[in-house]
Amino acid sequence: MGVFNYRYDDFFEPTIKSLHILGGSASVQEIEECIIGLMNISDEKISEIHNANVSKLSYQLAWAREYLKMSGFIDKSRQGIFSLTTLGINSNQIDKEEVNSFVKVNFADHLYHDDWDIEDRVENFIVQMDWQQKVLELIKSIPPQKFERLCQRLLRELGFVNVEVTGKVGDGGIDGKGVFRIGGLMSFHVVFQCKRYSGAVSSSAIRDFRGAFIGRAEKGLFITTGNFTRDARREAQRDGAPPVDLVDGLELAEKLKELKLGVETELIERINVNVNWFNNF
Repeated sequence: MGVFNYRYDDFFEPTIKSLHILGGSASVQEIEECIIGLMNISDEKISEIHNANVSKLSYQLAWAREYLKMSGFIDKSRQGIFSLTTLGINSNQIDKEEVNSFVKVNFADHLYHDDWDIEDRVENFIVQMDWQQKVLELIKSIPPQKFERLCQRLLRELGFVNVEVTGKVGDGGIDGKGVFRIGGLMSFHVVFQCKRYSGAVSSSAIRDFRGAFIGRAEKGLFITTGNFTRDARREAQRDGAPPVDLVDGLELAEKLKELKLGVETELIERINVNVNWFNNF
């Protein structure tokens, strides 16, 4: 029996408060760290895993953000940054039932066939929104070499050049390297590690990876299908040590969707009949 006892809607108000504290906009990681502090969530609860891929906390926070976005309290940029809307800026308290009801009526109700009852619609809506889990399970089922090539393609699409997959045994976990250019004027040599993982990557794995690339590159990039412990995230940005950027499973899936790499977004046409127009004809 796990110790994690939060529902997604328990995070509606803390998410809004965190964005207020963070200046009105923030990344997913910044919001998560702020909420952990606001709610004093224990490391034990933070580390509890949902469905062998992501933490229960990250999973429920993702749902909270989705509901708040659909309800008009927050918005999300193409770069994955969340920001408060006018409604969110002016909202100090969030009514859970009001948000849940709004989403069920205005989103789940019109996405599916009219013959389905509301519970069927909501369940189907949740399955559709849970696409990240399907993506991660597919990635975990492919051979390690294919995952490395997938990461290579992803980095190229994100603007890296000279991306190579090395995959040398005994190379300290370094799976490849590349160069990231900024504005055509500056460039950083980056090494990366791709880890198909079902749990949380520890701080020791980050230290080992950093030790392998010190003196060989300016930065390290750690990509995993799992997630990272809180200590691992702290270690990645420890003062005085070369920084390691982290990409967890949910972020990996989102990047693939953003770049349309194996994940396609289908737009559903909604047709509204204007009764008043016909009555006034």
